Formats: sequence, structure tokens, C-alpha cells
Amino acid sequence: MSHSVHPYSHRLGIIRDWKSRWFSTGQKYKDFLRADMMLREYLEKKMRGQYIGAIEMERNDKTFRLILKTSRPGVVIGRSGEGSVKLRKDIMKFASRHKLTIPADFKLDVEEIKSPESNSAIVAQMIAEGLEKRLPFRRVMKQTVEKVMANRDVKGIRIYCGGRLGGAEIARAEELKRGRIPLQTLRADIDYAQEKAHMTYGDLGIKVWIYKGDIFAKKSGQAADTKNK
Repeated sequence: MSHSVHPYSHRLGIIRDWKSRWFSTGQKYKDFLRADMMLREYLEKKMRGQYIGAIEMERNDKTFRLILKTSRPGVVIGRSGEGSVKLRKDIMKFASRHKLTIPADFKLDVEEIKSPESNSAIVAQMIAEGLEKRLPFRRVMKQTVEKVMANRDVKGIRIYCGGRLGGAEIARAEELKRGRIPLQTLRADIDYAQEKAHMTYGDLGIKVWIYKGDIFAKKSGQAADTKNK
């Protein structure tokens, strides 16, 4: 039997890049890792509902760059950049309070996600939002699947919801799938995300898999050309 693996980490170094890009050893490694994890957790809580698709970090000893990918950049940046300035100050306050290592040269970049329906993190947040508004979970799942599959880039979607669905006494899980989800194919571009819907009777777990086709290495074409020569 095959083991269940995280679709993102399974493809690291093949078709995926790391979300934290830096290199360090010894004590600095521990400090950098702690800072990355706490910042990511803080931003996910603080920016809930603003449709953040990914949080990426790049650093060295003197510089630190934080990249927020969102489908609503205007909401994050605010009028004439007020939002991003306030967010930068809040991050620096949080870092100083928890004694996190962030260099003075700190850059905050906000990037727009052009196609939010094909981003699993944003889709999971949309489902969580619908469930928190007390909409029927089956309708939310079905409408989301139809909305995502209407996108040309998407070739398959799978949604999992688990917990006390509909306020039932006994927890259960429901799944909805459309198209293909080839989890074992390493070149398959599968976007995966987890989210929680906070209800009065407990949290509901949400998982989303989105398949956008296969990614082939550019080198393969070059290798074929050299063979022909």
C-alpha cells in the first residue's frame, strides 16, 4: 500500500520551489526557522478573510523579503499604501515582542493572483467563509466545484469536508470530486491546501486539491535537439 504524502512536499525540487528561501547553519538556522514559522502563523490569523494564497520568505544576514500573494491586493495595500505600511509596522512589533530575528532591511511585497479560482488556498478560504455563514455544506461544495471547473486551467478538483457537518451530533466526512487528481504523478501540478471553518459547535476541516495539468522540464526539448545533431 502507498503512504499518504503532502502533495506540495512530495514535489519539492521537482516542480515546486520552497516557500522559505534561505540557507544557514547552527544557531542562526534555529532562529530563522522559528521566526519563519511564527510569522507565517501570525499572518495567517491576522489576514484571514483577505484571500492570501501564499506567504513566501527570502532572507540572508542583512535583508529580509516577505512576499504576500493575494487575489485582493487593493485590500492589503490600502489607499496610497497605508495598509502595507501599517502591516509592516505590525510585523516589526510582533517580531520585537517575540524576539524574532528580522534584519533592518525588511521589504514587504504584495503580488496579485490573477486566477483565484485555480488557487487551492483561496478556494479553501471561500468554502470556510460559506460554512461560517451557515450555508448548507453540500451546496457550498457543489457551487465551489462548478466555479473552479469553469476555469480553463483546471483539469480536476477534489474537496473534503470533515467534522460536525450541518451541526450533527456525530462527526463525519464528505467528499466531492470532479475531473482527474493524479497524486502519484510527480510532474502533475497539484495545488493543495487545508483550512478550518470556525463554528460555534467546533471546527470543520477543509482540504482542497486542484489539478492544473502536467509540467514538463524545459531541458527535455534541449536534450532532444542535441540528440538530433
